[in-house]
Amino acid sequence: MPYTFLVGGARSGKSSSAQRLAHRSGSPVVVVAPAEAGDDEMAERIDRHRRERPDGWITVEEPIDIETAVLNVEPALFVLFDCVTMWITNLVMTGASDDDVLSLSGRLAATLAKRTGGGAVVSNEVGLGIVPDHPLGRRFRDLAGRVNVLFADGAEESHLVVAGRGLLLGGVIGA
Repeated sequence: MPYTFLVGGARSGKSSSAQRLAHRSGSPVVVVAPAEAGDDEMAERIDRHRRERPDGWITVEEPIDIETAVLNVEPALFVLFDCVTMWITNLVMTGASDDDVLSLSGRLAATLAKRTGGGAVVSNEVGLGIVPDHPLGRRFRDLAGRVNVLFADGAEESHLVVAGRGLLLGGVIGA
């Protein structure tokens, strides 16, 4: 059972939507979370996400090696990966090249697609706003867009989440 890809803006309801999919799966759930608390505000965000998860869900906090974290989860369990853009940030900040990030993303998408328990992958859509004025911002925006395409390509379904509502995305145009 391949995963569902959920992409949208900040606070759009992506995580809540992914949690509903996980709950509806009827399987035990493992949340793979790459966020790290670098400051008080981020620590509060992480804590809020933890509190919003149902009791009994297992959380694996892994900032970099998401593929190994997923491979260590029993294949029949539902994996909720939240979120891709936080993971990209961690990779970029540790010096990973764009090619490294794209390669890791492609491998992870393939690994998730092979799982029997299904899953949900959450990511931010960061390319709908203004062009960032800093090279690192432009690099991140472009890289996130390319990585999102890889995860959408590997997913059974992809949804754009806006205001807590999902819009099913169709196939590749012109394919």
